[in-house]
Amino acid sequence: MQEFGDFANIDIDKLLKGADEQFARIEELQKSMSTVVGRAQDDDGLVTVEYGSEGLRELQLHPKAMRLSSGELADLIKVVFRDAAADLQNQVSGAMSEAFGEDDNPMKYVNNPDEALNKIKEAEAAYNRTFEDVMGELDRIRRRLDL
Repeated sequence: MQEFGDFANIDIDKLLKGADEQFARIEELQKSMSTVVGRAQDDDGLVTVEYGSEGLRELQLHPKAMRLSSGELADLIKVVFRDAAADLQNQVSGAMSEAFGEDDNPMKYVNNPDEALNKIKEAEAAYNRTFEDVMGELDRIRRRLDL
């Protein structure tokens, strides 16, 4: 009878426990993501923005903000909005790091598409090697059985 190599020594209980722990972390992450809100305010307190997963949640304009020109106010709103979105992204990244660890944090690729592409290419190469190994083994079995 053919041996299964290293696969025969896999600790199934440990594997299942690890998977259960990972699913629990992901479930906790999903719960916390629904409550994460990015917040920002300009230095003068004229514009305050809250930004969540659903988009803009809150926009508060201090009455003094109405003294600005429409262009100045629009620019200030855009800056504070970007800051709130960045705050949200930082919080999400922190939660992801906590759930997956710093090395496996998927958010680290958000601002680095080249690194993301490299990881995709590595995964593709690993898949191709595995596929070739499996197909080679199937071919050896076919030849041994004279099929």
